[in-house]
Amino acid sequence: MEAPAESLRSDHVVLRRWRTGDLDALEQAIRESLDHLVPWLPWAADPGRRQTAEYLARAKEQWEAGQDFSYAITSGAEVIGGCALMRRIGAGGLEIGYWLHPAWTGRGLVTAAVAGLVGEGFRLEGIDRIEIHHDAANQASGAVARRSGFTEIGRGPAPEEPLAPGESGIDVIWRMTADQWRTRTAEAVAARRSG
Repeated sequence: MEAPAESLRSDHVVLRRWRTGDLDALEQAIRESLDHLVPWLPWAADPGRRQTAEYLARAKEQWEAGQDFSYAITSGAEVIGGCALMRRIGAGGLEIGYWLHPAWTGRGLVTAAVAGLVGEGFRLEGIDRIEIHHDAANQASGAVARRSGFTEIGRGPAPEEPLAPGESGIDVIWRMTADQWRTRTAEAVAARRSG
């Protein structure tokens, strides 16, 4: 099964496939981000070293199976967050997920990471749409989707998963189609040439 590149550069960030050797850096980034993550991500409520090691092992297995493609978001050599392309929205689709250490927010880094994931996702054969799903109360995630050129296509009850403390239980779904991405890319190239 086709897989995306293991390393992507997008503006001021480098996305690279998680490695088992990232355990200490990932554990530290999560620990320092708990106040920021716990309201939105159920897994952050129980972030032990064993769970983090299990996540890295699972990320390796899922990459090799062609299911999920999880990346460390890095700046310099520092792990500052994580993101992924996930095959969980049906044939032809990928979902993007992301989180960032709070010391690095407000700099456009997640938006840059999303741009890299979108470009790489649409290079995979058969992908015609990419989505971002987030809880309606998580306005920061919605702002990333909006800035990245996604279109809100619906709201509804969250999937049957445990809710995190800050979540409302209403899922917001944003989508970008391959045609929209090609148009945006062509417009960006034309703007750079004329500017």
